[in-house]
Amino acid sequence: MRAPRFAAVGAAALALAACAPTALPEGRPETLTVLAASSLAEVMTTIVSDFEADHPDVNVAVSFAGSSTLASQVLEGAPADVLATADEATMATVSDELEIEPQIFATNTLTIAVPAGNPGGITGVDSLSDAGVVLVTCAPQVPCGAATALVAEASGATLSPVSEESNVTDVLGKVASGEADAGIVYATDLARADGVEEVALEHADAVVNRYPIAALPHASGSPSQHAREFVAAVLSSEGRAVLAAAGFGAP
Repeated sequence: MRAPRFAAVGAAALALAACAPTALPEGRPETLTVLAASSLAEVMTTIVSDFEADHPDVNVAVSFAGSSTLASQVLEGAPADVLATADEATMATVSDELEIEPQIFATNTLTIAVPAGNPGGITGVDSLSDAGVVLVTCAPQVPCGAATALVAEASGATLSPVSEESNVTDVLGKVASGEADAGIVYATDLARADGVEEVALEHADAVVNRYPIAALPHASGSPSQHAREFVAAVLSSEGRAVLAAAGFGAP
């Protein structure tokens, strides 16, 4: 493991994520910064709310984005306490920054999202290549995009998206608005989205995304106690119940 790159961050920013679990001076609570994949937005918000209720001395600030964007932020020295990505490959890009081995806390699979009423007449993965079909996917460097490529390979389909987005949320937005006839997204995202319908994606079960989470080290070289506790909360039976209710599979 290389020495953490967080030393490049200003001392004032690092102080907010120091290891001491006690409240900061003047009664100000500690701020815990969590970076999480966009597909976790709903469930992580619920878990954060529960965690703050159990830890009144902590405020949790969550930033949602594509996993590759979040990993880049970590590598560039952005102050963060916890990282949760949508696949193991992206987490591996920050492995040199980690003191504690990431743990898998959920799984997810892909499906096809179409606008309500399916105006493009999409029937499955093969029809995504039909002339005139406007397809939107995640970019290849994003976990959902990498998984899309693997599913396409397994099905023998050649996909030509008109747009490759940085996260699943943007793919769903273009489908729901009618800008696209179809998009390939996580099943969990489609289940909570308005204005879209699902079309089964063949061979989706052959490509399962495993979501890892890790507490990140700081200037001290170790993650804060609250960061460790937050990871434990996600892995707990209560955290798993929230994930299951949103359609995520067990590790």
